[in-house]
Amino acid sequence: MLRIISLNLNGIRSAWSKNVLPWAVAQKADVVCLQELKAQQGDLTSEMLAPDGMRAYYHCAEKKGYSGVGIWSRQQPDRVIEGFDGGEFDAEGRYIRADFGNLSVISLYLPSGSSSPERQAAKFRFLDAFFPQMLALRGEGREIVLCGDWNIAHREIDLKNWKSNQKNSGFLPEERAWLSKVFDELGWVDVYRRLHPEATGEAYTWWSNRGQAWAKNVGWRIDYQIATPGIAATAVAAQIYKAERFSDHAPLSIDYDVK
Repeated sequence: MLRIISLNLNGIRSAWSKNVLPWAVAQKADVVCLQELKAQQGDLTSEMLAPDGMRAYYHCAEKKGYSGVGIWSRQQPDRVIEGFDGGEFDAEGRYIRADFGNLSVISLYLPSGSSSPERQAAKFRFLDAFFPQMLALRGEGREIVLCGDWNIAHREIDLKNWKSNQKNSGFLPEERAWLSKVFDELGWVDVYRRLHPEATGEAYTWWSNRGQAWAKNVGWRIDYQIATPGIAATAVAAQIYKAERFSDHAPLSIDYDVK
């Protein structure tokens, strides 16, 4: 069995203070994909660099206190690749890949466009740049799991207030259409949806800090494990963990029945 977890930390130091490491260790995950480190390499403690015997790899943003992704793994990868475009988004620390035999696991953090029109424009630039990357990955002939905060709710069942969010970043028609192309044209699989095709409120992975979104479960499903069809077909269980809160996102854990 292969267990992969994806979690947006909203700051690794903040999540650390909320005991994210003991929880992650108890899950006995093979790979943990992290997003939104909000830290530089020099901010990472020795424990963060070697979390309970796991191997840790980070791609930090150049800007302090911003973005950044990481991968923890029980097994040493054959190789690790930081970044995908050599440009503005690599500078923001949004992509890190680890290869294990014929399997690649990628931690991905798509830009959010909610803070300003400029950031929404950057998000659209990311989508334009990343679609060819998704195509190229499919062309490698490997099994691949892309974990992360995609900052897009795909369908109406993926967020509580879909009607009032149709003109808001994260549920714009263009963003949703982009994800549909990833699934329908390129053949990637939304693994959680494969296992739970009709799940609604229990599927949410992010809640705004405004109002009582968490208490009332006014959430969004924006964290995904998107995989090539071969490994996606082996997925047997998915869990969104909500008993403890390490950030404004909940961890998404999926078990794959592979050796």
